[in-house]
Amino acid sequence: MIVILLSFMMKAQRHEIGYQFGMSNLIGDIGNTSYVLQHPIYHKFEKRRLSWYAGILYRMNFNPYQTLRFNIGVSHVEFDDSYAKENYRRFRKLLGSNTIYESDVIFEYNLFPVNDEQKSLLSPYIFGGIGGMITNIMQATINHDFNRDINGNIINGGPTSPADFVTNETYYGTQQITMSIPFGVGLKYKFNYNWALFGEFMFRPTFSDALDYSTISDKNIKVIYNKDILDPSGKKSLLQTDPYLNVAKQREADFIKNREVGNINSKDWINSITIGISYSFGRPPCYCEQ
Repeated sequence: MIVILLSFMMKAQRHEIGYQFGMSNLIGDIGNTSYVLQHPIYHKFEKRRLSWYAGILYRMNFNPYQTLRFNIGVSHVEFDDSYAKENYRRFRKLLGSNTIYESDVIFEYNLFPVNDEQKSLLSPYIFGGIGGMITNIMQATINHDFNRDINGNIINGGPTSPADFVTNETYYGTQQITMSIPFGVGLKYKFNYNWALFGEFMFRPTFSDALDYSTISDKNIKVIYNKDILDPSGKKSLLQTDPYLNVAKQREADFIKNREVGNINSKDWINSITIGISYSFGRPPCYCEQ
């Protein structure tokens, strides 16, 4: 039994490297919600911008049917409410873009023995795995301070009530690491013994709802209180004591709530439709065709 299994595994060319490219799109709370082939994005007074994917891959073929695959790629996604199907999104007119760096470990199963060393063969395949992403997200700083004039002096000589301070927000970008669950279907055509063309649909539900900047989590918000007017203990800002603190906390909660777009309980997807080419090599030297 072991001899039969080993001979079955040896018929597969063990290594395969390749390149794939195509189009990616984001399914989130902003823009078109089509899972594949979203409309290209056009921006007024700017050149046409496309959402795209490019990557390299390595396949370890265990046998003519089963493959462990490693992907490294990048997706650039554009999302624009102008191209959404829903009227409320088109009237909202939000838009943006994100560049996402991806790494995946995927198991493939071919319906036919396309990994065998042969002149040509066509086979559908299915796949699934786990992936990691480095994405751009939005952060914010909330700054609580007393009313000041243009010279930075506190107006009216000092605070008398919670109405005497203002809250300002500043946005800036950063990056986060999130996970994804890539899966999909493809079609692989082996030709000239070592070469293969393939095309596939890949779907990636992620663990983040911030790829379209539609929400900012509490951990990505930095809160600053002025430090030149302290409480009676002299250890913290007067704004960090009641009744000012209650007003500050309510403003922070209102900011987070007003910043949310869409359903905060649904996560974003990154989906791709790609084509690629690969080269197989590395069959055991003792292999010979009978």
